[in-house]
Amino acid sequence: MLDPRPTVSKVAAFTGPTTYRDPKAIELLVFEALKALQIPDDFIRSGERVVLKPNWVKEHDERHPGPGCWEHVVTHPAVIEAMVRWVAPRLGNPGSIVICDAPQTDSSFGRLREYCRLDEMLGRCRKEFPELKIEILDLRPEEWYAVDGVTVSKMALPGDPLGSTHVGLGAASEFVGYAGQGRLYGASYNMAETNARHSGERHDYLLCRTPMDADVFINLPKLKTHKKVGVTCALKNLVGINANKNWLPHHTEGAPEQGGDQFPAATAKARMEGAWMGVAKRWLKDRPGMSRLFVPVKKVGRLVFGDTQKVVRSGNWYGNDTCWRMVLDLNKCFFFFDGEGRPRQKPVKYLTVVDGIVAGEGNGPMSPNPKPCGVILAGMHPVAVDCAAAELMGFDWRKLRLLKNSFKVRDMSFVPFGAEDIEVVSNRKGWSGKLTAMEETFQFRPHFGWVGAIEKQTKALSA
Repeated sequence: MLDPRPTVSKVAAFTGPTTYRDPKAIELLVFEALKALQIPDDFIRSGERVVLKPNWVKEHDERHPGPGCWEHVVTHPAVIEAMVRWVAPRLGNPGSIVICDAPQTDSSFGRLREYCRLDEMLGRCRKEFPELKIEILDLRPEEWYAVDGVTVSKMALPGDPLGSTHVGLGAASEFVGYAGQGRLYGASYNMAETNARHSGERHDYLLCRTPMDADVFINLPKLKTHKKVGVTCALKNLVGINANKNWLPHHTEGAPEQGGDQFPAATAKARMEGAWMGVAKRWLKDRPGMSRLFVPVKKVGRLVFGDTQKVVRSGNWYGNDTCWRMVLDLNKCFFFFDGEGRPRQKPVKYLTVVDGIVAGEGNGPMSPNPKPCGVILAGMHPVAVDCAAAELMGFDWRKLRLLKNSFKVRDMSFVPFGAEDIEVVSNRKGWSGKLTAMEETFQFRPHFGWVGAIEKQTKALSA
């Protein structure tokens, strides 16, 4: 369950530098936002285990691989280091800080560490706070190597040193009664595995135990648009605490008239592509060694059916009725169950700090365009933070299924307030007050599959 203190509906939105050139300025901005929340003194206690969960989805922009193309894609180390410096003095000996994530499976954690200079950051933190145990973990059980989007090999990884947590939501899942059961698509071609975990009233999730076991969980998402849920922020960032991402339904095969959300409409080309890809997925599922042969076939398919950066497929549009259910389910798992998969005996201590210094707009989350905003959002509830984030981006949170349905959860509701209770505090004139009073926004460009579906008519922010 979630700590029901009244501060959970408050969100701090503070503006400052629009680059990461001065880490000290970033730290001061983070501290200013956290101070505005008036977090209780006992939020972090001496000797506790604190988990910092950044968004390390990919080591670079998918369109532009390389060391200079990541600042708008992942949580910046300057924000992570600022949080270490905020946590450490409150923690005391023998406390521990674990910075961890389970990035996209075909991401290289080695390159991510190199590009983001994570080891340099870790070294500074350990030198400054030698009495604490501070570590960085890749929580994934395996890393995939992909060629042109096709997985051609897999490498086993140690995964979470504490193991995994199996949670069965059963009748409390948002997938109960969903007509798309049996056609759910997860993270790989093995649809049988995904649908076996989501059938009738069986709805299973496998989560990494380190974040589930944390005394204090601090979520550090990146402010970005998202192809499947519209906006990725605090709620969606929990995808990165999963031990098996193929248990996570991302879309439902078929078009709406067929009961799916893979394509917006069952056009002749969409039906042809669906049939063609269906055969390919079934064939490759049992023949992983033959995946390289599929690479040139996929190139031909791109010429025939169009590039995913331009054509809506795989549930990458506002009609996706699958992914939001999975994200809400993950948050139920986290807020209501502990590391052993048993109901929590005490509320989890939760905090979110959003990196919006350089955000991502357009084709997020892996191929967004940089959006310098110079903003840090902070709050003690993911739904309050995400609603404020959506509004600041220039989107109507009521048009985002993930956020709208957060307030409609019947079983295992983790939202102890109404949308009307969300209050923003800020150092910018015009932002402080109720969520609905916000008139000036950043006017983000949505993912192309969401254009025209979620934008609000607001004024662009003035300098």
